[in-house]
Amino acid sequence: MTDLVELERRGVVAHLTLNSPSSLNALSDAMLAALKARFTEIATSSEIKAVVLKGAGKVFCAGHDLKEMQAGRESDDKGRAYFADLFARCSEVMLMIPKLPQPVIAEVHGIATAAGCQLVASCDMAVAAEGTRFGVNGVNIGLFCSTPMVALTRNVPRKVAFEMLTTGEFIDSTRAREVGLVNRVVPHDQLDAEVSRLAETVAAKLSLAVKVGKRAFYEQITMDTRAAYEHASAVMVENMLARDTAEGVQAFIEKRKPDWAE
Repeated sequence: MTDLVELERRGVVAHLTLNSPSSLNALSDAMLAALKARFTEIATSSEIKAVVLKGAGKVFCAGHDLKEMQAGRESDDKGRAYFADLFARCSEVMLMIPKLPQPVIAEVHGIATAAGCQLVASCDMAVAAEGTRFGVNGVNIGLFCSTPMVALTRNVPRKVAFEMLTTGEFIDSTRAREVGLVNRVVPHDQLDAEVSRLAETVAAKLSLAVKVGKRAFYEQITMDTRAAYEHASAVMVENMLARDTAEGVQAFIEKRKPDWAE
């Protein structure tokens, strides 16, 4: 199962590759199960400090497997139960990404469409190759991208998201960076190196700080401003009381490298 999502360890960084290029790395039932298995495995690892998610072949991910979805219509209820289960399982996988203790960086090339674009938007950061195209284009075949919309509208301005969702038109990597869907855009031949540098930079930080910071980031973002400050203040108190944080602060004062236990 998990061969559909290959895992390569480069030091403390895990590189996950959607490995179904013949289907444009579609999020089939098997692919979703494989992603869930990999995320579950990584969540409990103290050795992995950052995660890179990419696609094999010509594209990052073309969204759901439409042939598989059409086959689901053959049931007595015309696919109602299957579709409900599919979208619930896909949502569960997307929600695992912000809950992982490690930062997750999407390495995007070719295209990222519909649920593939949702996958990019669900990652903590994203780096795209020049010329990559992004779309929530289900409306072109009569299916509004309602679940991809959830992640998209939490990444880009409302009017940009609505235009993409209702026109089905694609945006290129330059526009994706302008609206906040991706962090960086680089030439294709520099994509792997750039993502690796970013992942290694994050992985070199105190993992305890990154872990509590990532959790707090997603917790506070849904709160009003006052509640967010109260929550973030409490998180910083606990962070400051950690042994390695005390050592990091003292090392900075003394202008030396910190002696972290991790």
